[in-house]
Amino acid sequence: MWIKWQRAEGRKQPFFFRMRDERPFGFAGLWERWEGEGGEVINSGAILTTEANEALRPVHDRMPVILHPDDYELWLGGSARELDLVKEVLRPYPAVEMVGYPVGSGVNSPRNQGAGLLERATVNSA
Repeated sequence: MWIKWQRAEGRKQPFFFRMRDERPFGFAGLWERWEGEGGEVINSGAILTTEANEALRPVHDRMPVILHPDDYELWLGGSARELDLVKEVLRPYPAVEMVGYPVGSGVNSPRNQGAGLLERATVNSA
């Protein structure tokens, strides 16, 4: 699951996205460990994005690359270095397998807790 914000008329509306069958999933990401100034070890990472599928397009023009379970081994194994194979993985996830809906702005603060944060919210047009 993840939250994506839609900008509209000077405000931001959060939308909650998950798999329709509620199964867990993985994002395609990259990480690196390097040495900064003074010898400090720095771990950094990024989640890759792609163009939005039909479920996300009304909210935003891009989405995280969601790995299909059949692609986990490819992504995590050494063969992911082959450009042609990687291109096949970096595609929008099928929208029919996903659900998304607006939620309240309380999701924007780590001080707020509880499953109620993910309840469907009414979007005000004004």
